[in-house]
Amino acid sequence: MPSSRIAVSGSSGLIGAALVRSLRADGHEVARLVRRPARTGDEVEWDPQRGYMDVAGLVGCDAIVHLAGAGVGDHRWTEAYKREIRDSRVLGTAAVAEAVASLDTPPRVLLSGSAIGFYGDTGSSPVDESAPPGDGFLPSVCEEWEAATAAAEEAGVRTVHARTGLVVGREGGAWGRLFPLFKAGLGGKLGNGRQYWSFIALHDHVAALRHILDTESLAGPVNLTGPRPVTNAEVTAAMGRVLRRPTLFPAPAPALKLVLGEFAEDVLGSQRVIPAKLLDSGFSFAFPDIDGAIRAALR
Repeated sequence: MPSSRIAVSGSSGLIGAALVRSLRADGHEVARLVRRPARTGDEVEWDPQRGYMDVAGLVGCDAIVHLAGAGVGDHRWTEAYKREIRDSRVLGTAAVAEAVASLDTPPRVLLSGSAIGFYGDTGSSPVDESAPPGDGFLPSVCEEWEAATAAAEEAGVRTVHARTGLVVGREGGAWGRLFPLFKAGLGGKLGNGRQYWSFIALHDHVAALRHILDTESLAGPVNLTGPRPVTNAEVTAAMGRVLRRPTLFPAPAPALKLVLGEFAEDVLGSQRVIPAKLLDSGFSFAFPDIDGAIRAALR
């Protein structure tokens, strides 16, 4: 893509910050959506709870990448926090989509975040983008989250739902919590370890987002996972190999349920998700295997 103006929400998060660095390194102008009055020329004010967007700040944008949302694993799932998880995604996405639709010259593409939580627990069965939604809280949130882009789609903007898996990175997300434990020799499998984890290296995730922006044929749901999902037991073994630490401290299912409450069901659930659309569109993974993804995060 030639040098462009691209707006990004969630730019302070693990994925958003890495994407902004990548875009700017290639000469793109990035407008960051912030939840306060803009202080610099590269900031655009918005308030997802009120549905407010400084639409003038989006004028001239070729693409919008919307990644903001409350962390799923940041707090115990009280009813109040579950509402925050849902509202931060659904209300925020609706605000972005409606702002996009209101522009006289809308961007070419809206790349909106979603998650493989859409599929629920798939057991050992591989699923791709054609699979239906699962049952439970996260699948229902993902359905509403994706539906909230309707205004942009109706305005004729190419809209992509990036269904993100478990991103292997040191500075945030699930792996941001795993690395210190395993480095201290306190890591181990979760539950029975047979549940599939659909991981993706942070490097590959950013590259996939860039690929989606550039690939006009990609629209609708796109799985952002690596091509070779592995079980939690295999993840545990790989962390031990790469970090050269013992992995002798498993977390039994009852203990996880006691500590995490309802969220434990998703931690112990299995999701074997295949990135069919990415592969079919010619995307190439730099770190398709779990050992390589872990080493890339450490570099």
